[in-house]
Amino acid sequence: MHVFNSLKVRWFALLWSGQSFSRVGDSLYRLALSWWVLEKTGSATIMGTVMILSFTPMLIFLLIGGVAVDRVSRTRLMLASDVLRGVVVLIVATLAYTKMLEIWHVYAASIFFGFVEAFFQPAYTALVPDILPKETLPSANSLTSISGQMAGVVGPALGALIVSGGGTPLAFALDGLSFFISAGFLLPLVFNVKEKHVSAEKKNNVIQDFREGLRIVLSIPWLWISIALFSLSNITLSGPLNIALPFFVKDVLLKDVKVLGWMYSALSIGALFGAIYLGRMKHIRHRGWIAYGSFLVTGLSIFILGFFTTTIPTLLSVLIGGLCISLFGMIWTNTLQEMVPNKMLGRVSSIDLLGSFALLPIGFGIIGLITDRNGPGNVFILCGA
Repeated sequence: MHVFNSLKVRWFALLWSGQSFSRVGDSLYRLALSWWVLEKTGSATIMGTVMILSFTPMLIFLLIGGVAVDRVSRTRLMLASDVLRGVVVLIVATLAYTKMLEIWHVYAASIFFGFVEAFFQPAYTALVPDILPKETLPSANSLTSISGQMAGVVGPALGALIVSGGGTPLAFALDGLSFFISAGFLLPLVFNVKEKHVSAEKKNNVIQDFREGLRIVLSIPWLWISIALFSLSNITLSGPLNIALPFFVKDVLLKDVKVLGWMYSALSIGALFGAIYLGRMKHIRHRGWIAYGSFLVTGLSIFILGFFTTTIPTLLSVLIGGLCISLFGMIWTNTLQEMVPNKMLGRVSSIDLLGSFALLPIGFGIIGLITDRNGPGNVFILCGA
């Protein structure tokens, strides 16, 4: 199957394997953290604050991160990111185990993770076409999505069992371990992969590099128009799923953390189907129709979810949303990697992330307030519309 072609390249196989472990750990952490905040505070506003503090540093430093990714070794940058995040998560796990974890510790860790993410994500996006031939990019992006979605299937369900059986400290600790495993897979790339963008030639200053990336974005209508649209629509997608869904499970469905795990698993199962479908293609045809048609269906799935009061229809709605989100995301990443010069891909990726998620911190705050005052069901109806 074409979906596995990119794994024939040893360096991508190592990169993908390490990130697969890390993503499972991230899924454990997200679910454990959501449930810890819910039980500790019972406040959707505080849940929104955690998300705000995760995203704001990323947005602030994304442009610097994008420039750095195009100037230094991407593999070394990712290795340092994994090690530092592993250390911080283990500190959180230790504090939780000793009953000393407070909400301000979570805030501080969220700020740090947001800062590191500003460098890690552009580095990963730009490194993939650096180590793979162009014809294997759909395979690589699909496998990247598949590993994320498999982690999303296994992670929440496993996380729910771990949290209910061993407590949140164990889930936090396993996430910390996953970062060190990922770093171990990255080490061979650091010493063996020659990154094409790293050269001895004289470089522009940081401001000139950023302006060059911005010029590329503004000169391509499909880039800047899509980024502007998703700056608004990402609020109404990420907000309900990250903030309102735990409260919807607890207050509307009257279920526990296990059902929340099922919800996030259903989201990932849908996305997994989308990844397998696109990964079979060498060339993605009609990509505009598929991408934006998928996002329209995502909106509908969010909207109708607000009317449900039982588990099964909610799971189906979330699954459909996951499928459509996956289709858009992979088409978007593949298009960036195909049509943007590799030496500028870090900057363009960072501008894409900044523009797309610029309003999310404000949106998370608003979604948290609306959830507390009007209920999670109304949040899904409003955001879907």
